Amino acid sequence: MDFREYIKKTEYDFIRENPRLGNRIILLGVSGSYGYGTNREGSDVDFRGITLNLPSDLIGFSEFEQFEDRVTDTVIYSFNKIVKLLISCNPNTIEILGIDGNDYVIKSEIGQELLDNKDMFLSKRAAASFGHYADAQLRRLQNAIARDSMSQPDREEHIMRSVKHALDDYNRRQVLGGLGETHIYIDDAVTEGLEKEIFIDGDMKHLPIRAYNEMMNTMNTVIREYDKIGKRNRKKDDNHLNKHAMHLVRLFMMGTDILKNGLIRTRRPDAELELLRSIRDGAFMKDSCLTDKFYRIVSEYENRYAEAEHSSKLPDSPDMERIERFVEKVNRRVVMGEI
Repeated sequence: MDFREYIKKTEYDFIRENPRLGNRIILLGVSGSYGYGTNREGSDVDFRGITLNLPSDLIGFSEFEQFEDRVTDTVIYSFNKIVKLLISCNPNTIEILGIDGNDYVIKSEIGQELLDNKDMFLSKRAAASFGHYADAQLRRLQNAIARDSMSQPDREEHIMRSVKHALDDYNRRQVLGGLGETHIYIDDAVTEGLEKEIFIDGDMKHLPIRAYNEMMNTMNTVIREYDKIGKRNRKKDDNHLNKHAMHLVRLFMMGTDILKNGLIRTRRPDAELELLRSIRDGAFMKDSCLTDKFYRIVSEYENRYAEAEHSSKLPDSPDMERIERFVEKVNRRVVMGEI
């Protein structure tokens, strides 16, 4: 597909007519299934990009973070916003810097300079960001399937494991001072309508209330995501779950590439695409449940990811001095009216 011709369609007129976009866009490329290489007949075309801030955003009172057009599923981030996300190696945005060259429909001089310097954003922070996204994806998959196949007490056990996993993940990212031994367990419910429910015992001393709130929000998020799933339309939701399962494995693939090879590769190699497409097409779904073989594949990619994290030669943090010089240079030119 010729994507440069594709965006000439009238539904993309906003790209040319919006004063924050137009010739201020430095990068715009194909994302989603076409960007990953997992597209098939009928797949939507998604675009992701970056646009320069206005001078008034930088030295005035106006504010702008991103533009989103839901009809075409196009998201274009402001330059300053994208840099903050790239510093944390956010999976949804770092992929913009790894799109195949021919899949960029807009690439300005500054956009090319950003691509030439994309290594300044790479660090071991990718381990937490990709791992966190993959972990959340796996919990959503398991929760959605468990909703239909387990009794309430068994579901509560399942939720508890997810809560524990989320809490462990939170503690890896932020050590809580003042939190003693915490015990999460199942007992007879005191909440009406439940047979069993999760309880927590904790020994806390001198714990900052903000840290406590964040810890509780981490656990509550898991429960909210589970409870809002509702009754599933099996045929429709099985397809949806297959897609999520595919993206779970893709996250491990891309994260491993970054940690092991320092490589941002959005479109997956053909050997990986065969597996990803088979997952999406339901090869590992039986009776509305993902098979044991799928979870063995996930475990294998988790192990590869963990090994890549352990042996990664990336720096602990991104090159902030280099990033700051680049951002200042670009924004200075914006303010001076040079671009």
